[in-house]
Amino acid sequence: MRKLVLIAHDIRSTHNVGSLLRTAEGLGVTEVYFTGYTPYPKQLTDDRLPFIADKLDKQIHKTALGAEQFVVWSHSDSATEVVEQLRTDGFQIIGLEQSADSINLPDFQPPEKVAILLGREVDGIDPALLKLCDRTVEIPMYGQKESFNVVQAAAMALYHCRFA
Repeated sequence: MRKLVLIAHDIRSTHNVGSLLRTAEGLGVTEVYFTGYTPYPKQLTDDRLPFIADKLDKQIHKTALGAEQFVVWSHSDSATEVVEQLRTDGFQIIGLEQSADSINLPDFQPPEKVAILLGREVDGIDPALLKLCDRTVEIPMYGQKESFNVVQAAAMALYHCRFA
C-alpha cells in the first residue's frame, strides 16, 4: 500500500487542522507533520502555556472528533527540516499549489511514498518551500473561484494518491 504523509505548514485555523486530521485518518495517512505556526493538539510533553495548549486542543477536537488520537502527528517549527528528512526517507515531496509548472491532479501518477505539502489558507505555499518540492500538483478549477479550501484540496489530493 502506498505511504502517504501530509505536511501542513503555516495553517492558521484550528478547525482546518482538526479537519485535516480527520481526513488523514479516513484516508490512511501515515503521519501528519504540523510545521511553522500551525496549531496542533496538546501533547504530554507540551512546551506551550497550559491554557493555550488546552484552548487549541479543544478547538482542534471540535472538527477532528477524536481523529487526533488515531493519527500519528508531530510538530516542528521548520518545514524545511521535515521535507529534507522525508526526502532522505525516500518520499517524493509534492506541493499542492497552483504554479506555472504544476500538473493537474488527474494527470499525476503518485509514487509509492508521497509527502503532500500544504501552505497557508490564503497565500499558499511559501515560494522558498515550493522550490524544495519535487513537483507541484494543482486541482483544476471549473467555477469562478480560484482555489478550494485547504482541507478540501488536501482531501482530493490524498484520495487521488490513495487510489490512483
